[in-house]
This record gives sequence, C-alpha cells and structure tokens, in this order.
Amino acid sequence: MLVQPLRSPELRRSPSADVSAEPKVAVLLNANARKVDARVVKSLSHVVPEQDLFLSRSPLDGRRIAQTVLERGYPMVFTGGGDGTFMGFVNEVLQQVGPRGRFAGQQAPRFGILKLGTGNGIAAHVNASGTRGDGILNDVLRARTGEIPGFRPMDLLMVDGQRAPFAGLGVDGKVLNDYIWVKENLGKGLLKSVLSGSGGYFSAVACKTVPHYLTNSTWVECEVVNGQAGEAYRLGADGQPMGEPVAPGELLFRGRLMMAAAGTMPFYGYGFRMFPFACGRRGFMQLRLGQVTPTQVLANLPRLWNGRWFPEGLHDFHVRDATIRFARPMPFQVGGDAAGYRDEVSLSVAPDSIELVDFNGALN
Repeated sequence: MLVQPLRSPELRRSPSADVSAEPKVAVLLNANARKVDARVVKSLSHVVPEQDLFLSRSPLDGRRIAQTVLERGYPMVFTGGGDGTFMGFVNEVLQQVGPRGRFAGQQAPRFGILKLGTGNGIAAHVNASGTRGDGILNDVLRARTGEIPGFRPMDLLMVDGQRAPFAGLGVDGKVLNDYIWVKENLGKGLLKSVLSGSGGYFSAVACKTVPHYLTNSTWVECEVVNGQAGEAYRLGADGQPMGEPVAPGELLFRGRLMMAAAGTMPFYGYGFRMFPFACGRRGFMQLRLGQVTPTQVLANLPRLWNGRWFPEGLHDFHVRDATIRFARPMPFQVGGDAAGYRDEVSLSVAPDSIELVDFNGALN
C-alpha cells in the first residue's frame, strides 16, 4: 500500500509545488526512520506535490513505490531515511529494470539522497544539505527547478546478490557492533546527542573495540584472491598504481589481517573516509586490508578518519572482484548493517552503475 504524507488543513502550497514544475521529482521517505517525523513530512509537502511524495513503512511498500516510480517515468527520485533506505530502494528499482524485471530495459531514474539518516555516508559523498534550516527542502527545490550542479556516476558492490556501497570482514564489523552497543546502552538521556553520531563511533573505538583487541587476538590468517574480471592494482599512498598489475585469479595477499573491506565510495558513516581512493578508477572498488595494531589505530584515529593515514600495515588495491577467506568466522557488515559472521565472502563491482544527484558541482 502506498502511504501518502500527513496533510494539514492549514497547508498552503508554494508556487514551486505546482505539478507542472519540471523536471518531475519523486520523494520517498522511510516512515520508520528516526529523523522522518511529522514535521519533516509536512515541510516537504509544501514543496512536493502530493502525488510525488511517498511514505514507506515496509519492504512491500518500497516495492510498490518503485513500481509506481517506474510506471510514471520519474527522471529523478530522492530518498530520505539513511543509507539503508537508499540502497533498499536502489536495489528494488534496479531489479525491476533488470533482464527479468517487470520494467526490463527501462532506464533507471537518477537518485538523490536527503540527509535524514544516521550515518549518511552517501549524503556526505554528494554533499547533501543537513537538516538545519531549510537544507533538505532547498535540495528538493533545486532538483524540481533544474538547478542541480551535476550528476555523479557511482559504481556499487555486489554482495550476496545485493548491491551496497561498502562491506567488510573483521574489525570494521566489530566497530559497527560496538557502536550499536554504545548507542543503545550509553547513548540515552543527556548523553544521547553525544553518543549517537560520530561521537558514538569515536567512543566505541576508543572505549570498547580497542580495549577488546588489547586482550584478544586481532589478527587472523587470511587469503585474498583477485577475481577473473580483470587485473588488479596495488595502490601507493597517493592512490596511484605501484608495481606490476595482479593478473586475474592470482593471489593479492596471504597473511594475518585484522580487517578486509571494500567500497565504491569514500565514506563510511559520519564522514569516516575509509576508502579515499574508491572513486579513482571507474568500474573498480577499493579493497583495503588492515595489518595495524589497536594502539596504532587509537594514536592515529583522526588521520584515519579523514583518509590521511597510510602506514605500512594498510594495503590498498583497485580490483573488479575478489574473494576473501579468513581462517575463522569474522564479524561481517554490509553497507553499515551487521550481517553476522563469515569466514569467506566474494565481492564484485555490480554491472550496472547509478547516477547520483551531486551538490558538489562536478558535472558528469
């Protein structure tokens, strides 16, 4: 069922909400997201025509909304609710325009993201406006009036048949679980604002993850093999290839690791620039293998956070696909969501990229 936004009898539409405005833009909001409340819905209903504004409360809602978006031929869709909301909708749209989908062969719309989630990694990637003032309203208005600075092509990972901007095995999965623990157990009352964002991540790393690994083994034997899609490239601290390319099917790494992760955009949540070279080569992901100690991480956390720390123990590659095998199950995360434990995972660049509304201003 498509759930339309809350309406107020006092609501008066601004001229910009005229249904004849071009280009036509749909807005999908996750009604379950903490930052998507009645105030946000009412504010957006002032600038988006009723038939173009959708609330989703379940995956079934998302599927039906995706069908409506494709039936009506919207050239642009914004989502609000975080990276999970965005990727869930993108996966649904791309499945429906895929070879076996109901809209096979139809061009997917361009995608925008409203900064209404928690981590907001993709929103940081495209410099989406924050929630203070009229930021998100202005982003939608600029899209509806054709004032978008540019569009950014973005590759995605394929992980277990689903697309995601990043995934990882090891310490990054542990950090995610620790952050969730800190937010749920300590981030209440007066500490809620401090421990529910980047402060929560810093606190989780400093007070839970690092202390755990000071008394428990961090490194586990691991083998990483390049896939068959093409050559891989080892990267230097400047993001440029170094040495000879690694042939398809050849070994990329064997040894003890604390983390193996990959992404097609630079950011984890809260501005954490985990993959600073992710956009350096179209059709490739950045694979990052970690051989650093907890004390090194703690001492260099600000530089790591900003993507400016390149010790010998960080190994970066551009690859099209790779298989990672650990000697024992490791914490696994996909797109910032905990996904249990895995000792082996195969990652590849999805065959279909998407186009993002980009407020950084670089036209593509």
